[in-house]
Amino acid sequence: MPFATHLRRWSLQPDGKALHTPSSDLLPVRDRGRTAILKIAHVEEERRGNGVMVWWAGRGAAQVYAHDGAALLMERLDVRPSLLDMAAAGQDDEATRILCQAAARLPRARPWPALPTLRRWFGSLEAVAPAAGGVFATALCTARALLDAPQEVGVLHGDIHHANLLHSPSRGWLLIDPKGLIGERGFDYANMLCNPDLETAAAPGRLVRQARIISETATLDPERVLRWALAYAGLSAAWHLEDGEDQLARTTLEVARIAAAELGLPG
Repeated sequence: MPFATHLRRWSLQPDGKALHTPSSDLLPVRDRGRTAILKIAHVEEERRGNGVMVWWAGRGAAQVYAHDGAALLMERLDVRPSLLDMAAAGQDDEATRILCQAAARLPRARPWPALPTLRRWFGSLEAVAPAAGGVFATALCTARALLDAPQEVGVLHGDIHHANLLHSPSRGWLLIDPKGLIGERGFDYANMLCNPDLETAAAPGRLVRQARIISETATLDPERVLRWALAYAGLSAAWHLEDGEDQLARTTLEVARIAAAELGLPG
């Protein structure tokens, strides 16, 4: 049992069904009367994210109760209300505003923990774009320009989307599952534009409307929001290709093409 050591070490009681993913194991537990989640990370990215959660110390994110290497004991949050449900029920705009407000509460300033740079993350797009051409090439060119002249650099969550923002009755909306990077603040809003699902993200008029909401709520330049959306969608499509998910790559590229068209760039 992957949890046994830390159940004993931290005197925890299982309190629900375990969830196992390729990157981590999660178990609902009770910790001296309070509800919590025990997470055991299996990959470096998840272990790095655990460290970022510790660094945030509950500011804008789930509170960490204990941390030991790959193991993290954190505040258990509610799955309802759900931003996914909100978006599906016609409250897409409000869900985006809530995501932006949550992102704004995350600490980003120095001293930073030791984290990889955002530029390193774009290695997959660097590898795919030269041979693929088309909108991949446009996304890479846009990404390089943004990375060469970053603005408001700090700690990034790296994966802000509807399913990674959960609710606490006492503390409000809180983020979980960071990737942990150092880079421009604006990047943290790009993934919102590829969510809550790719069909919604590529719907006519949706990207432009949500980019405007992000710009207004997060106080970001609207053109730069679209440029990050283009760069991120290209990167996400490259990841899908690496994983053999060709259909997801094609759908994600539709988001990149919409952003490129709005910017007057080739797609």
